[in-house]
Amino acid sequence: MNKYTGNKVVSQYVDSVTGKPSKDDNEAKGYARGENDYVILTDDDLDRVALDTVKTIDIEKFVPANRIEWVYLEKPHYLMPDDAVGNEAFAVIRDAMKSDKVVGVSKLVMGRRERAVILEPRDEGIVLWSLRFGDEVRPEENYFEDIEDEADPDLIPLVQKLIKQNSAHWSLDMLSDPIQTSLLKLIEEKKKASRPKKAAKGKAAEAAPKSNVVNIMDALRKSVEADLKGKKGRVATCTCSKRRLFTRHLGGG
Repeated sequence: MNKYTGNKVVSQYVDSVTGKPSKDDNEAKGYARGENDYVILTDDDLDRVALDTVKTIDIEKFVPANRIEWVYLEKPHYLMPDDAVGNEAFAVIRDAMKSDKVVGVSKLVMGRRERAVILEPRDEGIVLWSLRFGDEVRPEENYFEDIEDEADPDLIPLVQKLIKQNSAHWSLDMLSDPIQTSLLKLIEEKKKASRPKKAAKGKAAEAAPKSNVVNIMDALRKSVEADLKGKKGRVATCTCSKRRLFTRHLGGG
């Protein structure tokens, strides 16, 4: 948003060298092969290597559910049957995997890429997890090798006591976003403040804002008159202080 006009702003792609705006027809994807050197890939190039999107999921392998490391799980999706026949097959596969404690491994085209996925039975349904590629996961040994293998046994009971004191049942409230909550509250306050105020009826309503100014001016006048009876230096100090008070009031402080 433009904070001065209140209008929405839009982004625009520009050529990094010429600085001129780039038209949509001129935009393409590129693969970097050196500094400021790219292999251009057009939409036609990408379409030629794209895989056909499949509407069915063929389970290729079944593996023990506890053998899939959590770090490879990327994003969960709820898997649903699309008709009565599919519903029956869905239930059979779900219950069989649940009984044998296995998950199904398959492949699925998602966005221009073929992803490995697993089908995990969960209650009355199946959750489909897309998996990260092997080269997307860094080995943990590279990060944990300098950490102590064993902790001080005398300190463990102290931490266990702390864990017991702070244990609680899992709740979705633990996933709350305090920043989001504060932002929504702030937005609501700004919405209320920006609403036009209704004019109050009667003479009393008209006198309310006026009386506020008169009281301050009256206090200022009385203060100045009192100080004029004192020393001159005191008059200057007090008058300056009251002016600051009146200026802050007019500014909304």
